Amino acid sequence: MNETLLAGGAQRSRVALHRHIERMLDERTDANARFFAAEAERLARLCHRMAERFARGGRLIAVGSTPAGRSDARHVAVEFVHPVIVGKRALPAIGLTGEGGEPFEQLQLLARPEDIVVAFDVEHDGGEAARALELGSGRGCLTLAFAAAGAEYEFVPPSTDADIRQELVETLYHVLWELVHVFFEHRGLLAQRDARPVHDVGGAGFLYPFLGERETQLEPVVEDVRRSVLMKSQEIAALRAQTLLENEDALTAAARALAASFHGGGKLLALGNGGSSTDAMDVVADVRSPRERRRRRPAIDLTEDTAILTAIANDIGPEAIFSRQVIANGHRGDVLLALSTSGNSGNVIEALAEARRRGLETIAMVGYDGGRVASQSLADHVIVTRSEHIPRIQEAQASAYHALLELIDAVDAVDA
Repeated sequence: MNETLLAGGAQRSRVALHRHIERMLDERTDANARFFAAEAERLARLCHRMAERFARGGRLIAVGSTPAGRSDARHVAVEFVHPVIVGKRALPAIGLTGEGGEPFEQLQLLARPEDIVVAFDVEHDGGEAARALELGSGRGCLTLAFAAAGAEYEFVPPSTDADIRQELVETLYHVLWELVHVFFEHRGLLAQRDARPVHDVGGAGFLYPFLGERETQLEPVVEDVRRSVLMKSQEIAALRAQTLLENEDALTAAARALAASFHGGGKLLALGNGGSSTDAMDVVADVRSPRERRRRRPAIDLTEDTAILTAIANDIGPEAIFSRQVIANGHRGDVLLALSTSGNSGNVIEALAEARRRGLETIAMVGYDGGRVASQSLADHVIVTRSEHIPRIQEAQASAYHALLELIDAVDAVDA
């Protein structure tokens, strides 16, 4: 009888969590479709204007002074400076966050007329970003924000959920980065706004299927780029569904592990490389300084301290930059979250191995086919986003870790 009751309770719990994940996915799918349908043409024209600015020596300056805003400012800067698509040029970008003083004060020293100022999380920074945008506009910069803050371009995601808004913004700035390169490769397009360009996407053609024909007018190119924006939004919607639904059991098991850790006095450690390091930064920000419905909990970002990272990389080697920190900060009862688009990063694998040796529960979010992390079961809970396109992987992983954090409270509720 007791076994029957337990089995029935487990089934009800599983159904409740499945419905919770479906609801999270439905909300994201709807907001994603509405946002990019409404904004695709403006995004295409903004890409053109950004490309012109870069061609004249401008830089992208990303501003973020809240914990969440800092992660996005760092993320967009690394995408432009260190392009993940082979053969794409590095474009100048800087992230201005709190480490060097108030972003407004830093911008006063750095902003030039051809720059592009992008402000993140403007709703929660006490007006800091709005001041930066006003300064940028006064200097002749192109300005961009994701809420009403006085920017020339404002894209407001159609959701009241902070996680969903941030996920849509991440997709948006990835799309800007991808499609700026398309305009940059249109010979003659960048010299002046009314030029009659020759359409040439070069080696980027496989990423932009609507850009296969040569055009001599700007408007048809803008229309093709608009369609490409919509294609990318549809791609992330499908990938987000795959990530949340196919990995449903792994996500709920990982949420239970995290809930147990927090209840027992444990903490979360998070890590990743490049854009994934900013996702680790974002996870920790969401755990330590959550908005809306979640409680504050202990977490450490293993990508945060540049002195530690550079000391270990210089004295031991880059493979050890995370594992040495696991030795220093990880204890039995803690949980390690590793983010990797490939699943093959050596320093991620070393950290997972060290965490296991020390009795930590391990969660990995990986792309492609999961790489070594998935094939060799190097983590206790593996969430695989099945894509080879790094921006889309990172966007789906953002949905996955936001869902993971929301599921912590959901598993507590259904298991009570």
